[in-house]
Amino acid sequence: MRRKILDAAKTLFLELGFEKTSIRNIADAIEYSPGTIYLYFKDKNELFFALHQEAFMVLLGQFSKVTQVEDPLDKLVVMGKEYLTFAFENPELYDLMFLMSAPIETLDCCNEIWMEGIQAFNLVTQIVTECINKGYFKDQNAEDLSMTFWASVHGLASIHLRKRSTMFLESERIPRLERAFDVLIDMIKKL
Repeated sequence: MRRKILDAAKTLFLELGFEKTSIRNIADAIEYSPGTIYLYFKDKNELFFALHQEAFMVLLGQFSKVTQVEDPLDKLVVMGKEYLTFAFENPELYDLMFLMSAPIETLDCCNEIWMEGIQAFNLVTQIVTECINKGYFKDQNAEDLSMTFWASVHGLASIHLRKRSTMFLESERIPRLERAFDVLIDMIKKL
């Protein structure tokens, strides 16, 4: 039942947006009463946040490929490529994770920390620190460089997912973003 609720909620959140989706809409979609949903989730915010957490688990699972790579700079490249692959193959999840503000607003009102964000950022920072320890990125701050890397790769994914790359032929869009990622890596290597 919990899975059924989450799947229906995800569909409605993406179709209608967070504000226009209600517990009643979700209940109608699964053909149960709203009371059934409240047995599993205290409110719409908790339900939305559960979807957000699930999406991060999928992304972090995709990052497991990074552990198979020895050189830290190669790890960073693989992580960036996996991030883009995840975004392009899972646009709905990426939307829930990074583009919709509702899950973070839920945390703000509860004075909680965004643990999924910290976990992902720490993983990037760990790899950047390994790079620094191996002699890459001399005189760079690991956290600052990690934020720059994450923001750059996120920007490439967002440009595509928000259809801001439609100025190019469809056949050029992904290859162009991949080449932009390669330029980013070349710039980082020169640090």
